[in-house]
Amino acid sequence: MKSITLKSIIVILLILIIDQSFKIWIKTNMILGQEYKVLGDWFIIHFTENNGMAFGMELWGKHGKIFLTLFRIVAVIGIGWYMRILIKQEAPKMVIISIALIMAGALGNILDSVFYGILFDESFYKVAEFLPSEGGYASLLQGRVVDMLYFPIFRGNYPSWFPFWANQNFIFFRPVFNIADSSITIGVAYILIFERSFFKHIE
Repeated sequence: MKSITLKSIIVILLILIIDQSFKIWIKTNMILGQEYKVLGDWFIIHFTENNGMAFGMELWGKHGKIFLTLFRIVAVIGIGWYMRILIKQEAPKMVIISIALIMAGALGNILDSVFYGILFDESFYKVAEFLPSEGGYASLLQGRVVDMLYFPIFRGNYPSWFPFWANQNFIFFRPVFNIADSSITIGVAYILIFERSFFKHIE
């Protein structure tokens, strides 16, 4: 029990350190909208920010932002409680690690939402300053999540018979995301793929 607890804590801390280090580097070295091509045109570091959910999705207005941040905090508390139960029940180690990945990703984006508004000034047309003397760009709980991973692997056009978007351009994969989003996705994907063995264990 102690071993898997320690491994889970290490996974969470590693993801948080990598996620936050990358985001802080982006904020203090790049202008909003700036990008670097890593591997041709299909892997790009593209600096963007969003007010809402994973992969650049948005939620309504200022109150929606506060609701989403508080919901994330409650969700992380719930995930931590659930992970503790799984550890006590000696659930499969990879299931617990997957929950740890989800928790780490959620925590990573929570830090942005809660603190980045007061820690940084704007990134429009200039590199953001850390702890600016005139204050940050937003109040507590109103920070924007930093995204930077962009994989426009395939570009093309919808066929003429396609409803709504006939002949329009499309990009796969269009959303820009971050390490925290990736951590959540990997954790959820593992649980979904192996859900039979997982639920069989907890019944």
